[in-house]
Amino acid sequence: MTRQIAFLIYPGFQLLDAAGPIAAFEIAARYAPGSYALRVVAAEPGVVVSSSGASMQAQPLPSTRSVDTLVVAGGDGSRSAMTCLKTRRFIQHCAANARRTTSVCSGSYLLAAAGLLDGRRATTHWSRAADFARKFPQVRVEPDCIFVNDGWLWTSAGISAGIDLSLAMIEADLGESVARRTAQQLVVYYRRPGGQSQFSALLEMERANGRFAALLDHVRSHLERRHSVSDLAEHVAMSPRHFSRAFQAETGMTPAKAVEQLRAETARGSLAGSGRSVQDIARTCGFGNAERMRRTFLRLFGVPPSAAKYQGRQPGESQGLGAPVPTTRR
Repeated sequence: MTRQIAFLIYPGFQLLDAAGPIAAFEIAARYAPGSYALRVVAAEPGVVVSSSGASMQAQPLPSTRSVDTLVVAGGDGSRSAMTCLKTRRFIQHCAANARRTTSVCSGSYLLAAAGLLDGRRATTHWSRAADFARKFPQVRVEPDCIFVNDGWLWTSAGISAGIDLSLAMIEADLGESVARRTAQQLVVYYRRPGGQSQFSALLEMERANGRFAALLDHVRSHLERRHSVSDLAEHVAMSPRHFSRAFQAETGMTPAKAVEQLRAETARGSLAGSGRSVQDIARTCGFGNAERMRRTFLRLFGVPPSAAKYQGRQPGESQGLGAPVPTTRR
């Protein structure tokens, strides 16, 4: 059976949001001939210019009954695209007929504007998460995920995460062997955890003019403390309830998740840059014990503290990615 994969683009789309998944499905089809047929489509067919100035040739929007999987690219043009009635209706009809409807990065704005994400879990690029949460409060945003699968809906974080999303769908369609070989050909990690935290997700929260920048600096300087919501609210002279709502609206994550992220990122840096023991770093970063830190690392980064201590680098950096890649997703 040949599955029809449609890649929806629009003026100002992010080139890699489309090209990354296209390459993944193309390569998978080499290992499983006849498995996929790919087409790039747009509400206005022809040459569509990306945000970089490079362009792709797009076909007219197809019959949604022929589409197995829709992949909506993100990009700076997503805000304009989500106001296009023709585009929204196509996405809605795909959702009604296609097996899967998916998005990369800010392509999630189009899915949300089409009403598909109401009451569902979704993610987007970490820098867009707070804005996305404000615009679509009915969506359960998970800003620290690389991709989220909620039934027939799949959403992914920024740019390269579209490849992670595609590999997960390829595995679901064609099995582990094809997905693994595809990842090796792409020279990327196979089965990077969908729940792995987006790298440097707290950089946006720490911007100089951020409302809670001083609070985050305080937490980082005192990671060994408990930092309950009540304590944090008192530090900024707000009620706990108002603080929780304001903090999540600004940062896209709960106070508890932000504290955990600060602990984990600080611990990871300490492991890579010092000879201190895992137990000592777990204690000074507020985890209490090494086992709790290990569980947090596995959930956020996909590797235990011992691996972070040994590698001292992010997945994908100089680790022989052309060779078989470690399987870390749970």
